[in-house]
Amino acid sequence: MAEPEQDAEEDRLVAQERDWAAAIVANDPDRIARFMADEWVIVSESGVTSKERFLSLVESGDLTHSAMDAVSRPRVRVYGDTAVVTARVTNTAHYRGVRHDADEWTTDVFVKRDGRWQCVLTHITSVAPDAPDAQ
Repeated sequence: MAEPEQDAEEDRLVAQERDWAAAIVANDPDRIARFMADEWVIVSESGVTSKERFLSLVESGDLTHSAMDAVSRPRVRVYGDTAVVTARVTNTAHYRGVRHDADEWTTDVFVKRDGRWQCVLTHITSVAPDAPDAQ
């Protein structure tokens, strides 16, 4: 891929990440789902959660978010029709009424299908205390 084209794809992915975060903070399962492939899963300290399970938690109101912010510009790497986006993100969620403030490293793996990027995997891990924001 030519460099200007690569930069444009990277910018599109950064904008998509921002829009996806806004959908999550809006607690809108239909909007959130548009960013995910059918086979999407999230991997976290609690295991692997499917798209269906995640969206059902949002739809029921058991899981809500009031904030989700990138700490710095995400690191984006495009490999043909696959892309990896890594960023440090802070967020405030409520799970079944209990507030959770998180500072996490997130990695999203996207595939390009029919001209649009869809996330197939999200992996999150907590930031260690006093960790540098290295990229």
